[in-house]
Parts: sequence; C-alpha cells; structure tokens
Amino acid sequence: MHHLQCILQAQRCLGWGPLASVSWLLLRTCRAHSSFSGTTYPSPEGQQEDGARKDFSSRLATGPTFQHFLRSASVPQEKLASADVVDPPPYLTVDELLGKQRKVYLETYGCQMNVNDTEIAWSILQKSGYLRTSNLQEADVILLVTCSIREKAEQTIWNRLHQLKALKTKRLRSRVPLKIGILGCMAERLKEEILNREKMVDILAGPDAYRDLPRLLTVAESGQQAANVLLSLDETYADVMPVQTSPSATSAFVSIMRGCDNMCSYCIVPFTRGRERSRPVASILEEVRKLSEQGLKEVTLLGQNVNSYRDNSEVQFSNAVSTNLSRGFSTNYKTKQGGLRFAHLLDQVSRIDPEMRIRFTSPHPKDFPDEVLQLIHERDNICKQIHLPAQSGSSRVLEAMRRGYSREAYVELIHHIRESIPGVSLSSDFIAGFCGETEEDHLQTVSLLREVQYNIGFLFAYSMRQLSKRSATELCGRNDGNLKVIFPDVEMEDTTDSGLRVRAQPGDYVLVKITSASSQTLRGHVLCRTTLKDSSAYCSPE
Repeated sequence: MHHLQCILQAQRCLGWGPLASVSWLLLRTCRAHSSFSGTTYPSPEGQQEDGARKDFSSRLATGPTFQHFLRSASVPQEKLASADVVDPPPYLTVDELLGKQRKVYLETYGCQMNVNDTEIAWSILQKSGYLRTSNLQEADVILLVTCSIREKAEQTIWNRLHQLKALKTKRLRSRVPLKIGILGCMAERLKEEILNREKMVDILAGPDAYRDLPRLLTVAESGQQAANVLLSLDETYADVMPVQTSPSATSAFVSIMRGCDNMCSYCIVPFTRGRERSRPVASILEEVRKLSEQGLKEVTLLGQNVNSYRDNSEVQFSNAVSTNLSRGFSTNYKTKQGGLRFAHLLDQVSRIDPEMRIRFTSPHPKDFPDEVLQLIHERDNICKQIHLPAQSGSSRVLEAMRRGYSREAYVELIHHIRESIPGVSLSSDFIAGFCGETEEDHLQTVSLLREVQYNIGFLFAYSMRQLSKRSATELCGRNDGNLKVIFPDVEMEDTTDSGLRVRAQPGDYVLVKITSASSQTLRGHVLCRTTLKDSSAYCSPE
C-alpha cells in the first residue's frame, strides 16, 4: 500500500458546532442489490416479511427514474397538498399512500412554531386518511414534534424515546406494529444519529418535509427506516390550512414566515429551519378571516423573525417601498429590496375583524421602524405589547453574539417605543454565561434589566453542549486536491531553518503522511514544515 504525502495549508481545527450543519436527504441502500436507495434503511435483523411486503420492497428497489424527479420538481405546492395524490412515486400506489384510518398520536415540544407545525402535519395526515387519537395506548403512529434550541430540550426527547421503547416492544407482537417518528428541529440537527442511536425510530421529517409524511409512513410500514430532512428555500405551507386541535379555542397561531437569516452566533435556527422566506399576504389574510368566522378572538402571527416579513410572491411587489430598520441597528446580511413588509401585513390583518386581537412573536429589535410602531399605537385591536429580545446588556457580548446593535442603540429604541406607544408592555430574552462573558458583562445585563424594568423577562443559562467531533489538539488543512486532512498539533522539523522545532500556524505549508481515511477526510501524522517550492521532493509515492 502506498502512503500518500501531501502539502497542507494548516488551520486550527476547532469545533463550531451547529454552523457546520448541512441539510440533506438520507440516502442509503435498502438491499445489497438495490439500484435505488430512496430514503430507506435496512430492515431490522431477523424481521419477517410477508408476500405483500416483499412485493413492495421489490418495487421500491426498482426505484423512480431521473425523469420522475424532474417531473416532481415542477409540481406546484398546492397540488402536493391535495388529498388526491396526482403523481405518486413509481414504487408506490395511490392506495398505499393512504392512512387507512390508522391512528396518530402527536406530542409537541418547544416553541409556538412547533405548535403550529403540529397543526400543519396533522392537516396533511388527515387528508391522507389518518385518524387522530389522544390515547397513547391505541396509537398506530406516534409522532414527536421536537425542539433543538437547547441541550435540555433534546434530552427530553431522548428520555421520551426510552419511555416509548417498552410500548413499541409490546406492540411488535401485534398484527399492526407501532411506528415512531421524530419531526422538526431535532430531526434536522441530529439526522442519522437518531436513526442509529435509537433503532426504534422509524421516520425522520425535518420542518420542511411534512408534506412527505404519508410517503415516509408508507415506507416505514414495509419495516424500513425512512427520512426526509431536506430544507427548502420556498416552503411556507401557504396552502395547508392548519387544523385547530381544540374546538373550544378562542385564540390561534398563524405562521407568516419560516426560517431566519440573522445568523446570531449562538443560534441553531438557520440550520434547523433554513433560510428566511415569507408566506404570501393573501393566504395569511384568508386564514385569519376563517379564524374570525369561527369566532376566535385572538391570533398570534408567528415567525422566527416575524417582523422581518417580506412577501415577494408577486412581481409587482418588487417595486414596493422598503421600510427602514430601527435606528442604530444593522443586519448580518445584504439589505433586501422590495416586497410587502410587516407593516403592510399588520395593517391588513388588523382590518379583518376589529374585535379580534392581534399579537406577533418572536421579533428582532432591528425590525421596528416607525411604520410598525405607529400601527400598534393607532389600532385598538393590535396588542400594546412588544417582545424585544436583548440577549445581553453588554455591547461587547452583543458584538460576539452578532446581534447587530449596541446596548446604547437598544436603550434608545426602548425610549422611542415608549414615546410612540404610551403604556406599552415590554418583555425580553436574556442569555447568561455566553462564551467569554465576564462578571462586568453580566453586571451590565443586570443594570439593563433595572433600567428598562420589563414587564416580563425570560432568562436562560447559555446551553453548553457537544458542538462537533473536532478537537483543539488537532489541526486541519487541505491538500492540493482540496481534500481535508487532519493531524495532531505537535512540534515538527522546520526544513527552512535546520534544527529548529516548530508547531504549525495558520497559513503554514506542512508535510503530512496519511495513515487513514474516511469517506470525506484523511488523517495522518505531521513530518515537517516546508515551502511549496521545496515540497516536490517529498511528494512522490513510496
């Protein structure tokens, strides 16, 4: 076996956790001879298959053609949401995609967006012929809509899966085995780890894959694991009317946008819910009208960054006059032009029913221009309550968090809001113990709390958790072929200065002898620091 030697441009190999996340669709062969892997996984060892299941597996193995994917890519979202499947995958029949009155038990964890996602998922499953049950013991399918914002939220789901293990084991002996699915942010973040660590999980569906639930559940019925965690640039479920779970409810959540572009350094949302995209104004207004007709008295407009709403669904909207950011605030992304902004939407929503109260969450302080504040002040049915997440009272920490404002700009906005909306109720979020935070930084946060005197405060300890498999004791670089190479951070000979022992620094060229390889990464031990000119003598195979 020849040892590959390569020149690396060294750089520190430190973990940066969720920022490394890439959305993907799990693809793995379902049989050794399969020509199509779809989103299926090998059956549990020793599992028996009847004739129908073998027939299904053989059809699954033949797989769809490339032309099928091209056809599917052009199908409008409104058709995909239809109860009648227009173009089912070639390895499935329309009848196989139906729920056939199997009972679904849904559990929701985390934020209000997850509550709304649960209603969206149930709306899709209901149209496919599933029934919903509140009795865990009689469920054929258990779906957990999960949160991944903090380590504790994820640990709650791991614990719940252990509790459900006994129930699933018991049901294995029945005619209809129990299927368990993980939906939402945790499915998006941990992906294959959930399927490998908990063999009892049958399906994974990310926040943008709920339309695919009927297919995923059908694949799972064949005894295989199935997953779809692709993130979308345009999925807003605009045509899916959420099903209200409580007939006696007087309030409801209305999702107006999904994803986030802010890229705050502590937040995983852009990588579990994708990039920011807004639902068309017309579909939002239609949903709010229906809720008003049902007698609901309050709606909360939802979004990861709700007040950065921008509807570009119509060509003519591109000429709309853009509103400004709050004074003293900036964005981490290029300024977006055109589109109907949050002030326009808030105006239209508040006109539907003067007796229906309007709230919105969760906003970013940068998106409170005067147009929005004036509307809140003028309209009786827009609640005079604003959630204004500060996260820290220290400008140094705010910069490290990539929040786009200083303490001074935030305090100025507070004063402006109180002048614009007399008697306004303010709430905020704070993170304590952020990376590099000092006692002085913490005291500045405490002083901000005292200065502003919020009506409500949500305070959280910074969630420390494993961010990646990378190590501070290793370095990584790329060879001439652009392959990543990892090697220990140790002293080595410097060929440019005989006898000198050095450690590699970012920008150095080093010679590494490769000792092992994975599908995407090479590993080795370092030989010496060198130059491009002098490296050619070392690079021929042994």
